Amino acid sequence: MSSAAPSGSAYLVQPDSGPGPAVLVLHSWWGLTDDARSVVEALADRGYTALAPDLCGGVVPADADAARDRLAESDPNVTASLVLDSVVALRAHSAVPDEPVAVVGFSMGASWALWVATRQPSSVRAVVAYYGAQNIDFDTLAAPVLGHFAEHDPLVSEDDLVEMQARLLLSDKHAEFHRYPGTSHWFAESGADAHHDPDAAQLAWSRTLNFLGEHHAV
Repeated sequence: MSSAAPSGSAYLVQPDSGPGPAVLVLHSWWGLTDDARSVVEALADRGYTALAPDLCGGVVPADADAARDRLAESDPNVTASLVLDSVVALRAHSAVPDEPVAVVGFSMGASWALWVATRQPSSVRAVVAYYGAQNIDFDTLAAPVLGHFAEHDPLVSEDDLVEMQARLLLSDKHAEFHRYPGTSHWFAESGADAHHDPDAAQLAWSRTLNFLGEHHAV
């Protein structure tokens, strides 16, 4: 990777070779942490121009209770505008500004990834959702979806997952879901110590790169 451009509202990294296909990274309720930045950097190492907007306004919650409170107090309209604006900003820095972006989201960010791909189908080419769900109507969704889900997850119930799969299938969408045995929510985030599963995280990342390579190639 070459140029990293952190700011109070986002973290952008370009690959050494210059602008590449755009990938928007939407973090979990833990905020714009080192984990989120590392995903941006890893994507840039693979030739993508990647951007992670700060969806928490600079707040990095100390624990799950603080994160839950922060999410409850946030204005979803403000977050929605930030996500939409971030797509526009990212495309301007990519190899072909008129081309759609891919979106990789974690937990809360995965829900927003599915939302923005449905809200602006012409702007999103592919979606990767890590342990996050949506119960919206997917009729306008154009992007294929890759989902990574934990075996034990109180934040994404079996009913939530079954309902989302059913909505995608009924809308005749391309959806590929994987379950990771023995894992819990946040298994792909090293900062979530009790939940992190390095082996599952590596397998999910490998699948993510393969999926992006197939649907959003460098």
